[in-house]
Amino acid sequence: MDRIDDAVMRILRVKFTLCLFETPLADETLVDQLGSQAHRDLAREAVRKSPVLLKNGENADDPVLPLPKKASRILVAGIHANNMGYQCGGWTATWQGVDGNNYTAETPYAETAGDSLNLTIAEPGPSTILNVCGNVKCVVVTVSGRPVVIEPYESQIDALVAAWLPGIEGQGVADVLFGDYGFTGKLPQTWFKTVD
Repeated sequence: MDRIDDAVMRILRVKFTLCLFETPLADETLVDQLGSQAHRDLAREAVRKSPVLLKNGENADDPVLPLPKKASRILVAGIHANNMGYQCGGWTATWQGVDGNNYTAETPYAETAGDSLNLTIAEPGPSTILNVCGNVKCVVVTVSGRPVVIEPYESQIDALVAAWLPGIEGQGVADVLFGDYGFTGKLPQTWFKTVD
């Protein structure tokens, strides 16, 4: 109890020093600007700058990306493709995130509920990759909050992009896939082959 009391005292001291108790509520004068077009444009720009191009064809002379804008058909497959909740991950209006498109708030993703000991892609992701990439030229876009093991499928993938969690402005991913903007996202270290 003494340790908890000490920690609480230190937190309260900082809050008093910052005068947080003098104005305990947030300033609501700009609340009408939340979600404005300017904010959405900025979010789309952030999404556009985040994807990391991990593979683009077998060699630099034959790239798969950018995709042709006038392609006669493009198959978009996978459970994250049209699910805003999955594209937001745990960064939603609820602590664990939500499944579906009715919230701007994925199975759960935050803290222990989202832990993974092997960092593999959860089903039906691997099945989708094997079924689709085994039959057509294939661009895989991973939507995840962390790197995942791709090695078992890499040889079947023609192009690979880590899109992270694009949230409600996933169109920013399409901006780079179709070449309206170049890929600028970088990794702080190389993508791992296994968790070992």
